Amino acid sequence: MAERTGASSRRSSAPKKPKKNQIPYGFLTVALIVVVGLLLYTQNPTVSFFWMIGNIFGFILQKGRFCFTASMRDPYLTGSTSITRAVIIAFAVTTIGFTAIKYGYHAAGLPIPGQSYVVPISAATVIGAFIFGVGMVIAGGCASGTLMRVGEGFAMNSIAFLFFIVGSLWGAHDFGFWKEKFISNGPTVFLPDVFGWVGAVVVQLLVLLLLYIAADKWEKKKASH
Repeated sequence: MAERTGASSRRSSAPKKPKKNQIPYGFLTVALIVVVGLLLYTQNPTVSFFWMIGNIFGFILQKGRFCFTASMRDPYLTGSTSITRAVIIAFAVTTIGFTAIKYGYHAAGLPIPGQSYVVPISAATVIGAFIFGVGMVIAGGCASGTLMRVGEGFAMNSIAFLFFIVGSLWGAHDFGFWKEKFISNGPTVFLPDVFGWVGAVVVQLLVLLLLYIAADKWEKKKASH
């Protein structure tokens, strides 16, 4: 026992290797991103814009450790709901922003943008959500989390990313069949048609507020045990 303790103390007292300075690599990466953005701008300004926004968004995701999978997984595994509450806040902000945009078009008598994303709700929605939830927990991340960790060099997420591409292509190929046979059978719900524009925002924000309070209470309950 004493020998084991001595060996452990020797390992802990061994000098650690100094961390490699990554600042030069950071500057080189930023320079490369800017150069590629400028080259893309000469060909297509829209693609250049997407390139820059994608890099900025990825940086924010990586530094903020923002992941939709973690928002659903962490409350059960660790009891933490900090990311869950961050996602709820993001939903609340986007609810107000997108409603303002959509209502602006509606008030001007123009076609409301994004209506193609108002799709029918059916059992296929529930089954698909369950399968996706299981898959993203096993893979260790949803689309955003997987992309972020691939950039960090995680091999497991690189494998998940490969099959994410395969699954997406396969799903796009067969989507017409699934839409005709299953998805289109359900009703389409657009909340402003049910509650009005103001009512839809109020209802959704109230639901999000209740979820936020529940998440906060859940974390406090887990922390007390």
